[in-house]
Amino acid sequence: MFSLKNKTAILLGGAGVLGADMAKGLAAAGANIAVADFAEAKAKALAAEIAEKYGVKAEGYFVNAMEKSEIEKCRDLILKDFGSFDILVNAVGGNKPAATTNDKTDFFNLDSKAVGDVMILNLMGGAMLPCQVFGPDLVNNDNGGVIINISSMNAFRPLTRIPGYSAAKAAVSNFTQWLAVDMAQKYGEKIRVNAIAPGFFLTDQNRFLLTNEADGSLTKRGEQILTHTPMGRFGDPEDLIGTLVWLCSDASKFVTGIVVPVDGGFSAYSGV
Repeated sequence: MFSLKNKTAILLGGAGVLGADMAKGLAAAGANIAVADFAEAKAKALAAEIAEKYGVKAEGYFVNAMEKSEIEKCRDLILKDFGSFDILVNAVGGNKPAATTNDKTDFFNLDSKAVGDVMILNLMGGAMLPCQVFGPDLVNNDNGGVIINISSMNAFRPLTRIPGYSAAKAAVSNFTQWLAVDMAQKYGEKIRVNAIAPGFFLTDQNRFLLTNEADGSLTKRGEQILTHTPMGRFGDPEDLIGTLVWLCSDASKFVTGIVVPVDGGFSAYSGV
């Protein structure tokens, strides 16, 4: 039921901290893997590692997810190598320090371009554009396919300091539900669309907010997060794998339009 053998999965942003472990998790479940990332060398190195370790076909590609024409070029290369695909994981996203409030910069003085860039990166590059480009090929696949977007805890409850990122991830969740309904109404069971909302995982994008660069100790914000996470720790990338494989496999064949928190209980805890 949970096997992905003979399936092919594309991971955009697949060479990132979370994307890389998701690629490995899907490969461990039997899927062939196409890793696409702005960091082409890292994507190719990861694909080679996956192919050797898991015995599946794996290739790495360059993609600029902010440009539809560049995504189309990537798609054409993947189709040339794999013929077809069954799973699309949109793991492109991130935040910028310039779009984050701090002791020196309040909301009224935030760089509007930086905030706009964060919103476009996460919503357009991280969800809408890849779905537009890869979606028709899933529709044309005899067995249909699965789309997985990556939302965030910010979509459940906005966090301080990151208004652009919070708004963008809320939009990703909403778009996931919208697309799930649209696909189901047009194609029935053929295309399923869901999202995963990671809790707090240390990544290159948020490390500066959660830990002190000098010694790796927790910042005040990092301490607040762990205080409000009942399990009392940050997530490990592999904590996402079980949910991802479930959503990509026939084990969830009647599941579409949901956003699954993987957060150690953060979204369930009121702080009291």
